[in-house]
Amino acid sequence: MIQPNEAYIEKLLETVNTSPFPSHLRMRLAAISLDHATVKLETAQCHLQPFGIVHGGVMATLIDTATFWSVFLRLPEDAGLVNIDLKLNYLKSIASGVMTARGRCIRAGRSINYAEASVEDNEGNLIAHGTSTLMVLPGKGIRMDAKKFLD
Repeated sequence: MIQPNEAYIEKLLETVNTSPFPSHLRMRLAAISLDHATVKLETAQCHLQPFGIVHGGVMATLIDTATFWSVFLRLPEDAGLVNIDLKLNYLKSIASGVMTARGRCIRAGRSINYAEASVEDNEGNLIAHGTSTLMVLPGKGIRMDAKKFLD
């Protein structure tokens, strides 16, 4: 079985969590392993729509992000990934607290991947669920010093 390199995982978490978009949304990649990713977001005023609940786009972004990172470790080291389809259902509104998205790679392919993610509130209630189709982009990988996998 493929074994991710812990030094690579640590560097990846640091790189992702200090990049502009996740920082802007106050979102962080909390954990990543082969076929799984956990993304957390502590809600703030900036995430709310005019009715005082978290905007659906925030939950869609969490699902998009969790599905992306759940597939990521399956990629060759020089490859990147882009979402080509995102489908989701909003199941419950939320106005405060931490939202946790758990992504799972369902099918990893050479060019097309399929993943799902569920978003839960502080109490573990399911608030959104979605699926994503992702396309591999050869030559668009994240450049880091550590190797992705142990030999």
